[in-house]
Amino acid sequence: MAEKAAAKAKEEPGKKLKATLYEVKGESLSRKTRSCPKCGGGIFMAAHKDRFACGKCSYTEFRKV
Repeated sequence: MAEKAAAKAKEEPGKKLKATLYEVKGESLSRKTRSCPKCGGGIFMAAHKDRFACGKCSYTEFRKV
């Protein structure tokens, strides 16, 4: 079903795909991305090619290549 939604979103210009931030395993819920150490658990960090960045406070952690 997600494949149909992704294909439909590609056809419609201006419509973005919804990112899933959580993963459900059985009855437990886990995060897929990091949370910001300065802002707390409710703020997620964006995963870029060479770094993780917080959009709220601009905290950045660089990845080791």
